Amino acid sequence: MKACLLRSPAPIETNPLEYSEVPAPEPRDDQVRVRVRACGVCRTDLHVIEGELAARKSPIIPGHQVVGVIDKLGKRAARFSAGVRVGIPWLHRTCRVCEFCRSGRENLCDDPVFTGWTVDGGFAEYALAPEAFVYPIPDGFADEQAAPLLCAGIIGFRALRLAELQAGHRLGFYGFGAAAHVAIQVARHWGVEVYACTRDERHQRLARELGAVWAGGAQEAPPARLDAAVIFAPAGELVPPALQALSKGGRLVLGGIHMSDIPALEYRWLYQERVIRSVANNTRQDGTDFLRVAAEIPIHTEVQLFELRDANRALNQLKNDAVRGAAVLAP
Repeated sequence: MKACLLRSPAPIETNPLEYSEVPAPEPRDDQVRVRVRACGVCRTDLHVIEGELAARKSPIIPGHQVVGVIDKLGKRAARFSAGVRVGIPWLHRTCRVCEFCRSGRENLCDDPVFTGWTVDGGFAEYALAPEAFVYPIPDGFADEQAAPLLCAGIIGFRALRLAELQAGHRLGFYGFGAAAHVAIQVARHWGVEVYACTRDERHQRLARELGAVWAGGAQEAPPARLDAAVIFAPAGELVPPALQALSKGGRLVLGGIHMSDIPALEYRWLYQERVIRSVANNTRQDGTDFLRVAAEIPIHTEVQLFELRDANRALNQLKNDAVRGAAVLAP
């Protein structure tokens, strides 16, 4: 099969992904093999490729927003039949026995496995996954439209949950890429007023088109105090201005797996019970709940399609904020 291999982490400007021929994987035990139809390109892929997330497998096939059709089953796999369309997410497998898994917090598992980081992912024609950790894709979403839902969508949804939103609340987004352009549609569905802080004017325009009441620069103060804010950009320097924009008791959620260092904070911006919390992965229940809501709305994802062989180009554009919405590879 064709796949994009990363042999060693390197700046994406050096085009480190090798478009190569490799053996198609064979499913074991409880696994299913998926013929990939689309795979979203995520900033986490960029963190893996550039080494901001330490290498766990080499070589590795990145990609963790995989949509395709099951074409082969492991000998104990019985949940799905061949021909069913499913999605493979970032959370590839958990141990199911640690205290976090046993208490409904499998996103904090002590021994997790991640698609496209610790095991091969979806920048390929075929990918494997445990049948218990894949999602059936709702009807109504084209393959390329569904792909960004599997990380950008699910993680954005968990971030909104942690923000403890209610109808009428004011919510700020810092960074307006793939995750934010999905999350704003959920927030508006819940009756939340959205303010977008992002450096790129194209992203500001997209935020307004999707219902933001205001869009301005990343460091710019929104025109109203916020009940909550989510930082999607991997930029620690956005934490102080985001805290300053919060009302008393406001919640600041950090939505990325990697972030640059956070500058020193003045205590007065944390005082009055403002809270900072991170998002760590997601549970399968998050994914199930989000995909149900996504179908109810229904969510529309803005996508820019690239051929699999052009993965380096897609990631270069992502790094330079040149993608409107989400980039998606189509093998």
